[in-house]
Amino acid sequence: MIYHIAVCDDSPADRELLSSLAGEWASRRGHTLRLAAYPSAEAFVFAYAEDPEWDMLLLDIEMGGLDGVALARRVRRENEAVQIVFVTGYSEYLEEGYDVEALHYLMKPVKPEKLFAVLDRAAEKRRKADRALSLDLGDETVRLPLSRIRYADVRSNYVTVHAGRDYTVKMPLGELEKALGEGFFRVGRSAVVNLRQVARVTRTELFLTDGTTVPLPRGAYEKVNRAIIELR
Repeated sequence: MIYHIAVCDDSPADRELLSSLAGEWASRRGHTLRLAAYPSAEAFVFAYAEDPEWDMLLLDIEMGGLDGVALARRVRRENEAVQIVFVTGYSEYLEEGYDVEALHYLMKPVKPEKLFAVLDRAAEKRRKADRALSLDLGDETVRLPLSRIRYADVRSNYVTVHAGRDYTVKMPLGELEKALGEGFFRVGRSAVVNLRQVARVTRTELFLTDGTTVPLPRGAYEKVNRAIIELR
C-alpha cells in the first residue's frame, strides 16, 4: 500500500525522529511511504491547499501560532477519512481531540513500538474508509465512498442515499445495510446512519454534522451510543 503521511512539529529533533520512525514502519510493513515534514501548522496548511490527499497526520499540539488541535479541526472539516494522531508532551490536552476524532495520543518521547502500533491501526482504518458502495441507477452506475454517505432512508420500495447529492434506487433497506457494513447503524425500519456523521444524540433524535436530524425510535438511545463508542 501507498500511504501519504505528514509530520508537523516545531521541534527539529522530534520532527526528524517521527519521520525516521514512520519510514521504518513503512519499510517493515512493506508499504510505500510518501512523507513530508513541516515545522509549523501554517506550513502544512499551505501544502494542504495544494494537495489534500493525506492518509495520516502526526501532529504536535503545542506549536507557535496555529496549534495542532486547531489545525486538526481545520482539516477535519474537509477530510473525514484522514487519520489524526497527536504527539504531545502535555497530558492535559488529551480531551482536546474528541471533536476531531483523533485516533490516538502519543506522549513524548515517542517509543517506536507504540508508534508502530498506532500506525497499524491508522492504516487499517484508512483501508476501511476507502470502501465504496456501487449503486445501479438504471442509466449509470455510481461508486460512492462510504465516508461520503451521511445516511439513507426508505419510502415504499425505494431507498435514497444522501451523500452530497441524493441517489434513489429500488432496493430493500436491509440489503443496503448489509452492503454498507461496519460504521453504519440501522435506525428503526426507515433509516441507516453513518455513525461517523453523528454530531449529537438525544433520546428522540440523531443530529448529523450537516444539521440533518433523524428520528430515533424508542429504546434505540443506548444502542446507538454503544455503537458509537465501539466504533472509536
